[in-house]
Amino acid sequence: MKKYCLTCDLVDDPALIAEYEHWHSAGNGWPEIKKSILDAGLTNMEIYRFGNRMFMIMETDDSFDFERKAAMDAANPKVQEWEQLMWKFQQSVPGSKPGEKWVMLNKIFQL
Repeated sequence: MKKYCLTCDLVDDPALIAEYEHWHSAGNGWPEIKKSILDAGLTNMEIYRFGNRMFMIMETDDSFDFERKAAMDAANPKVQEWEQLMWKFQQSVPGSKPGEKWVMLNKIFQL
């Protein structure tokens, strides 16, 4: 198993944040998105929020690769539709590259 931690910001608007959380609550996500995540080799994904800052933990099997996931997503129209919808709510964190949403965090400590 591999573990990755990423961060992304939401647009700082309470109504948009509530709608984003609605899309991510049980039963409201699109089944095609869950399938694409599992097909890419993710075994668990969790998203946490404080204010408009989000933190995602991804646990993957050994087959997972970010480039492969990106290629799979680019070829999947439903994933592209979902990503377009999510841009309504998400914004890049300061210091990220143009168009980059989720940014990898560097682990600096482990007990």
